[in-house]
Amino acid sequence: MALKTLKQKIKYRISRSKDSVFLIRDFADLSDPAQVSRALRSLEKQEKIQRISRGVYAKAKKSPLTGDTITVKPISSLAKDALKKLGVEVVTTTGFDKYNQGETNQIPLGRQVAVKNSRVSRKFEYKGRKVTYEYR
Repeated sequence: MALKTLKQKIKYRISRSKDSVFLIRDFADLSDPAQVSRALRSLEKQEKIQRISRGVYAKAKKSPLTGDTITVKPISSLAKDALKKLGVEVVTTTGFDKYNQGETNQIPLGRQVAVKNSRVSRKFEYKGRKVTYEYR
């Protein structure tokens, strides 16, 4: 299959990848960041990917229940994957630690991400669901 346009190349690479989160720099070998960003925005309009943060995109699929476009993973999992790609150390939250040790029977909400030894100013959001940080 001859891939001619940058958008086709990016779409092909996303479809073949096991990753669910993509940064603009993942496609730096194809073209300059401005062109890659335009191609990613075009794919977002076609609902092939969804933007979850500045320069961070996630694979998307159609929901079997509603028919809407949704991400392939929950926003907290996508945020963890993106932070790992950005070089931030992600650990388990205090709520999950307490639940796993049997100290509480309350299941954590799950939209909190714990990071170790760093401050993160990046915001992750998808359809009104925001990720918060716990600094450990």
